[in-house]
Formats: sequence, C-alpha cells, structure tokens
Amino acid sequence: MLSGVAIRITRTPARWRTCAYHSGGFTGGFTSSVPHCEPTTGPLAKAISGRVKITPRMLKQHLDRFVVGQDKSKRILATAVYHHYQRVRQIQKQQEERERELFRQSQMSLTAEPRENEFIGMDTPTPPPSLTPVMDSAPGSETDLADESPLTIEKSNVLCLGPTGVGKTLMVRTLAKVLDVPFSMSDCTPFTMAGYVGEDVDQAVHRLLIAANYDVRRAETGIICLDEFDKIAKPKAIHGTKDISGEGVQQALLKIVEGTTLQIHTKPQRPQQQMYPTHPSTPSGFNPPNPGMSGSGGPPGGNPKGETVTIDTSSILFIFTGAFIGLDKIISDRTEKGSMGFNATVRSANQPPSSSDTQFSHSSGHGSDPQSFLHLIEPSDLINFGIIPEMVGRIPVTTAVEPLTEEMLVRVLTEPKNALLRQYESLFALGGVELCFTSPALREIAKLALKMGTGARGLRTVVEKLLSDAMFETPGTSVKHVLVTEAAAKGTQAPGYFSRGQQQAFQAMAAAEEEAWARRGGKPMVRSPPLEDGDAQRAVGYV
Repeated sequence: MLSGVAIRITRTPARWRTCAYHSGGFTGGFTSSVPHCEPTTGPLAKAISGRVKITPRMLKQHLDRFVVGQDKSKRILATAVYHHYQRVRQIQKQQEERERELFRQSQMSLTAEPRENEFIGMDTPTPPPSLTPVMDSAPGSETDLADESPLTIEKSNVLCLGPTGVGKTLMVRTLAKVLDVPFSMSDCTPFTMAGYVGEDVDQAVHRLLIAANYDVRRAETGIICLDEFDKIAKPKAIHGTKDISGEGVQQALLKIVEGTTLQIHTKPQRPQQQMYPTHPSTPSGFNPPNPGMSGSGGPPGGNPKGETVTIDTSSILFIFTGAFIGLDKIISDRTEKGSMGFNATVRSANQPPSSSDTQFSHSSGHGSDPQSFLHLIEPSDLINFGIIPEMVGRIPVTTAVEPLTEEMLVRVLTEPKNALLRQYESLFALGGVELCFTSPALREIAKLALKMGTGARGLRTVVEKLLSDAMFETPGTSVKHVLVTEAAAKGTQAPGYFSRGQQQAFQAMAAAEEEAWARRGGKPMVRSPPLEDGDAQRAVGYV
C-alpha cells in the first residue's frame, strides 16, 4: 500500500510535463483544484524571465510620435528614465531578498528554541551565553571591517533647459504616461522658505502623492517635474532683504532632491459626490463630470480624513525645466575668444546677444541643425547664473532643447500623433463638417507662429484666430466642408464654405492650390495617419 502511494506521488501528469512555464503556481496557494496549463497573458507574455523588454531606443521611438525634433534631448531623457527605473527595480529586488533572509533567520530561531518537556525535570538545559569579548584584537592592531551591504546605485536627476514651447514638458509627461508611473508637475515660482507666504517645497511631493491616488509605494517611484526652475536662481545682489524665494528655496530642495523622508500631512477632503448637486440633465444635454472621478488625481470620493504619511524621496526622479534666459550670454562670454585687436567686435555686458550670437551650425553624427550655446553648458555656467553649487552637484544630467524653426513648426502641425491639425479636424468632424488646410496655408500659419516667439504654443493661437468665425457659423447649417487656403491664412479672405452638394468644387479648389504650390517649388506636407474609430473624441482637447 505504501509503495502504491509512493508511485502515485512521484508520477508527473502529462499536461504538466508539456508545460514549459506554469504561471499559476506562484500566487495560487494551496487549493483543491489543479490549474490548467495556459500561456501567460498580459505585459509579461513576451518577456524573458519576467522582465518587460523596454529599452531606451523604444522610449525614444515613442517620443518621436509626439515630439518633433529634439533628437539629442530625447536620447538623454529616455536613457535617464530607463536607468532610473532599472535602479528602482534593483532596490526592490534587494529589499525582497532582505525580507526573505530575515524570514529565514526568524524561522531558524524558532526551531532552535528549547521546548518545554511534559515531565518535570526533563527540560533541555540551555547553555550559558558566550562570554567572548567584543574586541578580540588588541588596541592599535589592524582589523578589516566587513561591509556586507549591497551595491547602491545613486540616481541621476535631469535638467532640461531651453526656450518655451519646444516640448520640454511634453517629453517628460509622455515618458511618465507610457511607463504608467505617477507624475506631477510643480511651478517653482510660488515656492518660498518655510514660514513665509507662499508654497513650501513639500507641496511638490504632496502633488505626486495625489497623482498616485494616495498610494505611497507608487509615489516613491514617481517623477516630479519642477518647471520654471530658473526663477528661483540666486539674485546677483540683495539689497538688505532676505532672499526667501531664491537661494532659500534651493536650500530647502537639497535634501528632497538627494533623498530624505518627508512627513506629508494630507488635509481632509470633501467627498466628490458633494461637488455637483444631484439634478436632472440640463436642457443643453451637458451633464456634470462623473462624481467618481477626481480631477486632482486623488482617490474616488476623496480622502475622508486627514492623516500623516511618510514618503521616501530617494527613488523619486526629479526633472528640472526652465528657459534660463540670459544663460546663453554667460556661455558665450566663456567660450568666445579673440576679442582683442582693431577689427574685433566688442559687445557690451548689458547688451543682449543677437540671434546670430545665440545660434550656430553645429555638426554631429545625427545631422547638422542650428543649435544654441546652451549645448555647451558647464556646471560653472549654472553657478554664475545663480544656482547654488550644492544643487548643481545633485543634477548630473543636463540637456538643452533647440528652438523651433519654421520647418519644424510645420511638422508640429501635421506629423505628431496628437498634431494640432488633427485635433481641429476631429473637432469639426464631431459636428459633421470636413476641415481641410492646404500646404501653403500651413506654411503661412507656421510663419505667423514663429513671429510670436512662443514656440509651438503660438500655433494654437494662430489657428484659433483663423477658425473663430468658422467654429461659430458652421454648426447647425448646411455647410459640410471648410477649406483654409493661403489667402485665408494671410487674412485677406475668409475660409471657403461648401454645402453637401459642393464636394467636387471643394476638392477641385484644394487640388488647384496644391498644384499652384508645387509649381512654385513647394513640397506637399506630410499628414499624420487618419484617425481610428473612437479616436476623434480622444484627440480633441489633448495638448
């Protein structure tokens, strides 16, 4: 009978022998049923040894779908974010191994404890404690101190600087979204020292906790973007007053950026159901947002009571962004040489650098593009700008974005997945109207936006002004086609309106302008692929 039992236990079912990887045996526990051998599903379906194959090249390719240009900045940001989460994964693995070791030691101590015998006087005697002295070696002798702590990889925070409206924030936000990690963005302008009117630097971590839905474990591996970092630079001269928004804020940020433990006091929040009164649908058909969704990223229904949570910032990646106006002049003064002589040009210290001074042609392995002096930045330049040396030392990775040219603005209009042209086409399509821009019209829009000096943000300003009348007049009418020509973009005439039966005239007018543009030597614009079903509503309003 015992031999039969042994044979039945050691026999392996055939379906288990054909299964190379059994995914249900790790979390199933002790059950009365045997799970079937099924292939692994989800993100780990194509992984090796349970690790998703995400590389910096994949992250950079994903950024190319949303941001035009900025190849060097994309590579640096993708690499920094990738290695940061490799570091976080290693720390989590070391913590798990440490917990398993502590559990194993606790189990061994339990088995080594003497047990009471049921007979009096039969207890196992406990040996006396060891009387070995702590210091076996004599004073002054050389003794090697063993350090068994695991290798620690320090994090590398990133500084992304450059003009406004070129994609600094969009790149960081896109990376955080594709990695599905908590992300918060804070403006450094209202930050002040503790005890003064303004925001404390702890608010940046508090916003990250809200974005993580009050999950401390997820918040401790998130990304914090500190925008307008150049606004807290130390002033060159302080006239009898304490600097509470410059050097004082930088001093307060030091420990948080390097890694410390913060006590975050969460304020009690009102449940989201009370924000909107219960009432029937309005006559216009617009209903309030879903009460279960929190606009601030907090938990559904809000935090009913205030509490204090402890957050470790050592694994939070900090990305600093800013325009740093005037930094290019500091770099040019350091790099320019040969200002002596009769024919040398001498620029005043108070004179702002011209466009020819701030841009030059820099050849690299990825092509030749006009780049600013910001690519030649060194730590001494940031210190001269007003960033304290302690903060500069905590930001080892620095990248500079390029100013957008007219050609790049045209690509911003048409190529990205969430291109501005695609958004307005989707907006008109929701009302049953087809919107079309000709190639010369897009070129004229890019020229007008370039003159504004606000980067890609100027494109929306120009398009809103151009389509303001069409967005007001076409809904509810017989107009089914709207054509924006070069003359309409210049403001000399209104966009063309075509009714349902004038589709051929609409297409003929657009084709005629494209042919005229080709005869003038213009190139047709590359359009983004058409929207899939259900993407029209998601594209509208996404910036």
